[in-house]
Amino acid sequence: MGGWRDMSVEALEQQYSPSRWSPRLGSDAVIEAHLEATAAGTQRARAGAQTSLHVPYGDGDREKLDIYFPAEPSGAFPVLVYIHGGYWQCLSKDESGFAAPPLVSQGVAVVAVGYDIAPQGHMDAMVLQVRRSLAFLVRRYSGIRGMYLCGHSAGAHLAAMVLATDWTEYGVTPDIKGAVLVSGVYDLEPILHTYVNDVLNMSREVAQRNSPMLCVPPAVPTSCEVLVAVAQHDSPEFRRQSQEYGQALRSAGWSVSLLDLAGVDHFDIIEKLSEESYVLTQVILNMISRA
Repeated sequence: MGGWRDMSVEALEQQYSPSRWSPRLGSDAVIEAHLEATAAGTQRARAGAQTSLHVPYGDGDREKLDIYFPAEPSGAFPVLVYIHGGYWQCLSKDESGFAAPPLVSQGVAVVAVGYDIAPQGHMDAMVLQVRRSLAFLVRRYSGIRGMYLCGHSAGAHLAAMVLATDWTEYGVTPDIKGAVLVSGVYDLEPILHTYVNDVLNMSREVAQRNSPMLCVPPAVPTSCEVLVAVAQHDSPEFRRQSQEYGQALRSAGWSVSLLDLAGVDHFDIIEKLSEESYVLTQVILNMISRA
């Protein structure tokens, strides 16, 4: 613990710049390829599934959901809620449906969540929006048979904050049976000392109250399975954060698996969810089928 505190600003910024760690492409090129892959995958998903797009869960411009329904919805079906990354300051739900095809073909609905990114969005508000989107889904769709969270990078952070929610304030309690947290950030304090916070403008207090590492609740009796996944070519800091958050959950009594995926970087670890044969896609389908 505390190793990052001894790093220079340059070293810390390198650690928290995921695009610098990809062996596939240069820093700018890997981000461009990620935007293209997720946007193209989402267009394919929209073309091939029954959808309800831009469903408002609140009054804000970005407080909308894209819902991809199962090919043959039975009376009740499981739902995977996908929360996009982009360091809380780029991407949207409009590039977030790429994982739908292999899931809807197996009877799972997929929901892509929109939220206010920085600088319009503030960290407290983003966390609140994602929580409200789940409460909305529970109220709106009585046919949900278990909810599963999947978040990538900043989205994994937001999904982890959902696990720490006190649902009594919302009047409903989502039946969250599983969470797949992919290449996430679970302690925001190091971010304060990097370029990432130039747009987020977080204070130390904001970073602390929105750090999943610092608000791990005791596991509830109803079982929620958590998978913390990290890429071989994630930075050492991203890999450390995943390992330590997984351990913190386990210490609090949660059912946790850690998955270290070989041969992928911070970006294609999630892009490949568009492929049915991809190991993480299969892990998600197995998690849902076991429930």
